[in-house]
Amino acid sequence: MKTHTELAKAKVNLDLKVLSKREDGFHEVTTRMAPISLADTLDFYPAEEYSLECDTEGVPLDESNLVTMAVRLFERETGVVCKWKIVLHKKVPHGAGLGGGSADAAAAMRALNNLEKTSLSQDRMAELLAEIGSDIPFFAYESVSDCKGRGEKVTPVKWDHQLSALLIKPSFGVETPAAYKAWSDSQELPDVDYSAQEFAWGTMVNDLERPVFAKHLFLAEMKMWLLAQDEVEGAMMSGSGSTFIALVDAEKAPALLDKARSELDPTLWGEAVVIG
Repeated sequence: MKTHTELAKAKVNLDLKVLSKREDGFHEVTTRMAPISLADTLDFYPAEEYSLECDTEGVPLDESNLVTMAVRLFERETGVVCKWKIVLHKKVPHGAGLGGGSADAAAAMRALNNLEKTSLSQDRMAELLAEIGSDIPFFAYESVSDCKGRGEKVTPVKWDHQLSALLIKPSFGVETPAAYKAWSDSQELPDVDYSAQEFAWGTMVNDLERPVFAKHLFLAEMKMWLLAQDEVEGAMMSGSGSTFIALVDAEKAPALLDKARSELDPTLWGEAVVIG
């Protein structure tokens, strides 16, 4: 019998600035990340020993899965052996810049902390999760946050906004390491708007658009198409892509997605979400 279900909300980057390459090979960044309504779910069932299942083909179920890595960190930290079967239900697309796998890992640790009553603080969970991924500590807080370092230094911020948006993604993904590797030598494409977009709640700008657009010209085309639509208040690639955030009223999102599929690519994935 299922004991618990944990929600693993995906994220978007509302801004992302790349400052420099570090001696450890990572890049120094500042970014504001926000949870969104799109989420995976993790179901927990009592079991004799730990196991992981997933309803989506192609997701690795061995020790390389971020959920399992988070479980092993929890066991190491607390001394508690995980005797749960976790069933992962995926809704967040892979390679989208939405942090789906990272969110799943943090959700697993949060759930185990509650189920086993081990009283790990959010800060301690974030420290542990930083061992397996730069953006995973953010998901320990379940809050709009400013992140720096390689993304692992997280400061939750006061946020009184709910932004309606359409997430839109082509059939291909972007590998995050490749995007960062190409950052320092990349050039802006002519007739593409990379400038910061200012709003009452903050600024949208993404320094990774430059290297990613240089490799994937269709993504540059998609951004400029979105910005040209009257109903779109702002548009930007999230993280390393390939997903775009288009700020648009919820009731207008379905028609915008239909139009994008008609004029850009019939295979586009899209989802109307709430940010924050």
